[in-house]
Amino acid sequence: MFLVRTQIRKRHWWAWIGLCAALAVHVADEALTDFLSVYNPRVVALRERYPALPLPTFTFDAWLSLLIFSVIALTISSYFVWTGRWAMRPISHLFAGVMLVNGLLHIAVSLYAGKLISGVLTSPLLLAAAIALIIATRAHNR
Repeated sequence: MFLVRTQIRKRHWWAWIGLCAALAVHVADEALTDFLSVYNPRVVALRERYPALPLPTFTFDAWLSLLIFSVIALTISSYFVWTGRWAMRPISHLFAGVMLVNGLLHIAVSLYAGKLISGVLTSPLLLAAAIALIIATRAHNR
């Protein structure tokens, strides 16, 4: 029984690490294909239409620094997944859910625009890694 629990915990950890890696690749894709040139003008237009909407605009340096910090922090927090901390299970679901929405939004906007937007090429990788984390987390919950 202990061996089975250890294997389940390791799968959860590998799924977490996989989603962190997929996010890092996705961030690189967005940075190399000028994501902010699409994001910032849309946010400005949305804020003009809906002034109460709290969406920020970013400079490239601030945006990239925040994302790099986030990827590093998420990767470091994998230690708590490795040790089997119970709090990492709901956090895993939240992380995976946010990445699912992120990937789906990239794909939806690409379909709506009728062209490939920044970040869409790595969105399937993000979706697959997020689904794998959800599956691994659910197995760990049992």
